[in-house]
Amino acid sequence: MALWSGRFMENVSEFTQRFGASLPVDKALYAQDIAGSKAHAKMLATVGVISEDDAQQIAAGLDRVKADIESGDFMFDINDEDIHMSVEKALTAEIGDAGARLHTGRSRNDQVATDTRLYAKQRATDLMRANVALRHALIGQAEANFGVILPGYTHLQHAQPVLFSHHMLAYVWMLARDYRRLQAARDAADASPLGAAALAGTTYPLDRQMTAGELGFASVIPNSLDAVSDRDFLLDLDYACAVSCMHLSRLCEELVLWSTSEFGFIELSDAFSTGSSIMPQKKNPDFAELIRGKTGRVIGNLVSLLVTMKALPLAYNKDLQEDKYGAIDSAKTLEDCLQCAAGMIETMSIKPENMLKQAKLGHLAATDVADYLAKRGLPFRHAHEVVGHLVLLCEQRGCNLDDLSFDDFKAASPLFEEDIVKALDLPSIVAARTTEGGTGEAAVAQQMEKAKAVLAADESLL
Repeated sequence: MALWSGRFMENVSEFTQRFGASLPVDKALYAQDIAGSKAHAKMLATVGVISEDDAQQIAAGLDRVKADIESGDFMFDINDEDIHMSVEKALTAEIGDAGARLHTGRSRNDQVATDTRLYAKQRATDLMRANVALRHALIGQAEANFGVILPGYTHLQHAQPVLFSHHMLAYVWMLARDYRRLQAARDAADASPLGAAALAGTTYPLDRQMTAGELGFASVIPNSLDAVSDRDFLLDLDYACAVSCMHLSRLCEELVLWSTSEFGFIELSDAFSTGSSIMPQKKNPDFAELIRGKTGRVIGNLVSLLVTMKALPLAYNKDLQEDKYGAIDSAKTLEDCLQCAAGMIETMSIKPENMLKQAKLGHLAATDVADYLAKRGLPFRHAHEVVGHLVLLCEQRGCNLDDLSFDDFKAASPLFEEDIVKALDLPSIVAARTTEGGTGEAAVAQQMEKAKAVLAADESLL
């Protein structure tokens, strides 16, 4: 029988019961629901609304319910509709009237908001921890392969040579920003709605500060309408997950490309590859592709909640029942993707000789040749044109810039001297990028230390 059965002459149909039930999703919040109920009961006893004996029976009963759930002995019934009713029914069946007093002074509206905020805080912390693990893996590869040169790309065309370490650190900084977003989502969830009741507060002398403290919330939400209807904190979590997955998708796209025969920059370990049912030679980067594919669903979860929220009047509406599935799914998906990406990065083999071979193609020294002329007084735009003609000459001859003779360079501009050969040396080109954030070894070494310091500071917050 439904909790509201006194007002109705008949129950909902079997179909509408299933259609309206959130239990298949929100049973994942059982631990948060029980924690909230224990804090509420303790507070009710403290302010004299229920007896101390009732509060003790409730706490002990809730502990037994939690133990049954975690042992697999608890039987969830779809007729209970949601986790709140499921837990309360089991509690009341075990301890009687004391269990029936638990709901005094609260509504499922503030109860579900409390559960969801507690869940969001925990999952954000879990994701921050997984984020840190992947950053360790990326920095580990950057350190292990310091000095390795690969071609840098724009428009997927050869552009300028960069250090492989520099490339890995670019993702470290993306993930550092993702960490900040997850941290912000955790902070956004860190306020207690418990005690707001259905929408207007309650006539019972509840101590909302006490329950907030019991549950580890930093503050109490000051407006009861906002407390039960706000889901901004879930939007923040969904957004943080979506952006992080987008970054992982970019990383995985490069892993897929780099592991092809055409690039040959890396080889993924067998543990993070699969074969073909028909082609014996295949080694497919399936898990990188899966991360790339799962990103679409996580982005969809963010859009779904935004659309759900866009036209809701205050305060609680049943639409909000749709808020949890996407957040639970996004957090789980991102956590799995971060773990998978860390494994791929830690175990992949780097092929420096293939990276260097490709870096010697595509005239990657062209910008440095133009800079050579500009440093000798030729306006850069004119220098750009001179080197463009030299590249065209190479294309016509089917050769690279370093294949041209000194006479070829001298014919293009009298400013060229014998030392132009140094401007064509890839290690020298890379090393010359000494500006902060550049790809020169000295600059990357400084960047590495900064990335490690930021990582250590972030890890200390977990």
